Amino acid sequence: MRKKIIAGNWKMNLKQQEGTILISEVVNMVKDEVTNNALVVLCPPFPHLGYAKKLFQSQANIFLGSQNCADKASGAYTGEVSAAILQSFEVDYVIIGHSERREYYKETDQTLAAKVNLTLENGLLPIFCCGETLQQRQAGQHFQLIQDQLTNGLFHLSAEQFSKVVIAYEPIWAIGTGVTASNDQAQEMHALIRKHLASKYGQAAAHQTTILYGGSVKADNAAELFACPDVDGGLVGGASLKSREFVNIVKAMK
Repeated sequence: MRKKIIAGNWKMNLKQQEGTILISEVVNMVKDEVTNNALVVLCPPFPHLGYAKKLFQSQANIFLGSQNCADKASGAYTGEVSAAILQSFEVDYVIIGHSERREYYKETDQTLAAKVNLTLENGLLPIFCCGETLQQRQAGQHFQLIQDQLTNGLFHLSAEQFSKVVIAYEPIWAIGTGVTASNDQAQEMHALIRKHLASKYGQAAAHQTTILYGGSVKADNAAELFACPDVDGGLVGGASLKSREFVNIVKAMK
């Protein structure tokens, strides 16, 4: 059975005290209210990683994620954080290739492939992001673009390596805009992704791959999105900064 995952991407938000409060609230709510089998992944900014895991080590279904890692193993790369450093802080997951990294920091498919490799080599689990802009969708380029991003970023992996990867589809036109892909649009793209994965790794491997939807996921639209047969959870941005909203999204997973 595929893992069901709700990942909260805090992005560049929350000071230490605010982060401590948010994690504590989420942990308590998940413990008291969540009865499904969804896994929760909290992805705060780097400085929070040092204390975050200590706040939920006793909660078996909550995991720690990083928003990024370097494409180099170590060395003179001021400001970067390596996968090995993340592993030493007991990080579980790493978001790789978020649209903001691709757009603002010009991360290429080749850079992201290197990050995937280092993440796996250090025993971490990649959440590999793919997605298209509104212009690309309107031009009819979105299907090919997503397939190219997956091929270039992941298809060099062995079947064993690939089995550890989580995919996150995030239509860039729906991130932080309040616009959400329709259920049909989300399902169509998730099904296309699964079909493309099957072309490389086979039907069984594709069927076992967790594919998340990211793009203005909220408590009031989560249940419908998660009901789509190929949507296995969410990569949640702004709504992950509000404990009640975020936990309600977790509870929407059936």
